[in-house]
Amino acid sequence: MNEQTPFDFASLAAQFAAFAWGPHMLFLLVGGGLFFLIYSGLAPFRYLKHAIDIVRGKYPEADAAGNISHAGALSSAMAGTVGMGNIGGVALAIVAGGPGAIFWMWVSALVGMATKFFTCTLAIMYRGTDETGRVRGGPMYIITHGLGAKWKPLAVFFCLVGLVGNFPLFNTNQLVQILKEYLFLSPGDTGVAVGSGEHFALELGMGLAIMTLVALVILGGIKRIAAVAIRVVPAMILLYVGCALYVIFSHLGEVPMHLWRIVEDAFSVQSVAGGILGTMLTGVKRAAFSNEAGIGTEVMVHGNAKTSEPVKEGLVAMLGPAIDTLLVCTATALIILISGVWEQGGANGISLSSAAFAETIPGVGPYLLLICVCFFAITTIFTQAFYGSQCFAFLFGARRERWYLYLYLLAILFAATNSLTDIVNIIDGAYGLMAIPTMTAALLLAPRVRAAAKDYFRRLRSQGDAIVGSDDPVERR
Repeated sequence: MNEQTPFDFASLAAQFAAFAWGPHMLFLLVGGGLFFLIYSGLAPFRYLKHAIDIVRGKYPEADAAGNISHAGALSSAMAGTVGMGNIGGVALAIVAGGPGAIFWMWVSALVGMATKFFTCTLAIMYRGTDETGRVRGGPMYIITHGLGAKWKPLAVFFCLVGLVGNFPLFNTNQLVQILKEYLFLSPGDTGVAVGSGEHFALELGMGLAIMTLVALVILGGIKRIAAVAIRVVPAMILLYVGCALYVIFSHLGEVPMHLWRIVEDAFSVQSVAGGILGTMLTGVKRAAFSNEAGIGTEVMVHGNAKTSEPVKEGLVAMLGPAIDTLLVCTATALIILISGVWEQGGANGISLSSAAFAETIPGVGPYLLLICVCFFAITTIFTQAFYGSQCFAFLFGARRERWYLYLYLLAILFAATNSLTDIVNIIDGAYGLMAIPTMTAALLLAPRVRAAAKDYFRRLRSQGDAIVGSDDPVERR
């Protein structure tokens, strides 16, 4: 029998995602981020130049605990955020929620900058060590060390959903899709989604190749991941934004119209997502999937930064949503809107973005996108492996961490041979649930972050470039 029932895998995955991303998530991520924005008195935003100076290495701490530099932490976090969510995810947002979804992605990014400041400051304040003595960070340590042992079930919950939410499903799936279409199939055979069964052997072969490449990096740990990310991430962002600038300047007269359409559609009760609330939820979901503010994954990598000043890492982390969503996602959105292909129907995800590149940069556009996609997807897969392994190590011990990495590599094969819809629903659902413990802990511990920030900014104003450490017990907890 081929008839589907309400209990098949696709239906259950869709119900799971719908449950996780209900209106409560709008309140938690946007409302919580707005609280952080107001509660901080916008102080972190006044120190953006200082944040950039930290990344540039102006305030080194040679003897501080940690595994990677500020630049390495930001690059690794950006490797995890600047991925297929910025290309295929933006296309999904426009198809599902209309151009107005991009406006709510912008709003989520602005409040997400405040969220990242708070969560990643906490990542340094409350990081721990595993049984081997290695420094670890993440929401699970913020919860157990900051809120106390009685809150450990919340930390365990974060790690359990983190094991699923960080599987390399979406990025692998979309990478296989575009590689298949542009390198292996004739034009007449394109448009067939991954997982249809028509090209199973080809998809499996590409999955094996990706798995091998990923294994060479992730089995070396966060230092190897950071070493790769710090070299690749800036270059891939510059290439992608360069493509967007070419399209924008080639259609400069159209840009104001499309920007206005984004704003107008954001407040339209006739939007394709089912009104203003539907468009908001679509934008917030895709922004969270893209920049991870409030989800907690980025906290794990920033918690490995080599610093004794928690506020410094909070400032560095704050740059992430600005680069990821306000810059890269906006670039994708303008390319898609200028092309007009999204209104023709029939394409979604990476296929829609590819069609937009072909329309706006004739001839070489799809191949430039192919290069960007390869870098975006692979670097994200590297970083997600680190995130998932941190969750696994917290639950089962650092000495068993490689068990997860082996399972992670097998998940690449699953993603390379299964449909996009089911994969997006699984990841969306798990990501949504990860935000609950992360934001709960951050909101409860927000007064300690504000106290640490006041002390740090006071010392920065009085000591300037001489600031290195702190004697404030709030920052040393």
